[in-house]
Amino acid sequence: MSEATYGDVTAEYRALRGGAGLVETPHELVWVRGGDAVSFLDGLLSQDIAGMAAGTVGRSFLLQARGKIEALLWVLRGDRDVGLIADPGCGGALAEALERFRFRVDATVEAGPPAAEVWGPAAPAALATAGLPAPEGWTGCEGGIVARFPLGGLDRYLVPAGAAAGLGDAGAVRCGTIAATTVRVEAGEPWTGVDVDGSTIPQETGLVPAAVSFSKGCYLGQELVARIDSRGRVNRRLRAVVLTDTVIPPEGAVVKAGDLEAGTITSVGESLAVRAPVALAVLRREAEPGARVEIEWDGGTAGATVAEVPLDDFSTG
Repeated sequence: MSEATYGDVTAEYRALRGGAGLVETPHELVWVRGGDAVSFLDGLLSQDIAGMAAGTVGRSFLLQARGKIEALLWVLRGDRDVGLIADPGCGGALAEALERFRFRVDATVEAGPPAAEVWGPAAPAALATAGLPAPEGWTGCEGGIVARFPLGGLDRYLVPAGAAAGLGDAGAVRCGTIAATTVRVEAGEPWTGVDVDGSTIPQETGLVPAAVSFSKGCYLGQELVARIDSRGRVNRRLRAVVLTDTVIPPEGAVVKAGDLEAGTITSVGESLAVRAPVALAVLRREAEPGARVEIEWDGGTAGATVAEVPLDDFSTG
């Protein structure tokens, strides 16, 4: 488990944004293995897994039968095996959900080995110095795999946990959750169970273009996704909230657009790029980008502006 910081939040943030940062509270890997792994998952997930080439990585949703989000995923396509990168703390629930549907198929579900992550534009160089590949998709290596699953335009790689020491020797800076969360908020990446949950519709996340195939066959929860796509609108969207006051609100703080409760703050950070505290929230359409809102919580209030995700100032520089 990562610490909140390893002593210098600013240095950690700069490593993640401009160098190479080692993050040790990583996503979790679940493997589906066997001759029916691809067809089994193709009938469950929103991504066209059968159409992916071996060695590639793509986004996907696992949905509930009624179309709400069960999990946000990254898919690692293999020849017979398929890896699924789940958000931190969600690997076990993902494996259990897949097991509920696994019957009369040649496929097994198993947890992957412990992993670490390296983020930042210098991540490929750190990997090379540590003797690890830096694939465009994913590949095997000693102790596990290396998989690129970018954070917006920022390089991000899942690596074996045992590689962490070598990456540190190669110049990757150990980074805590404060800096990592800030960069994730800037990039506008939601996490399952934190920013989205079983009440969230896929179109509310902004991830549908990358995560959903509208040309493949049926999959779990498809009806709602297709119906909303034909309508062209949802009542809520994932947004960034940029504080105009120099105060960091707590997670769970209410976002108010006038007298309306438009949503709640879920992930919070203090951005050096934007020079302000920033947060993620799934907000009602009354709180459109550019709108001024008030953040309220027990013991405090702050002014803020709603923004699109990723934040305009988010870059790899």
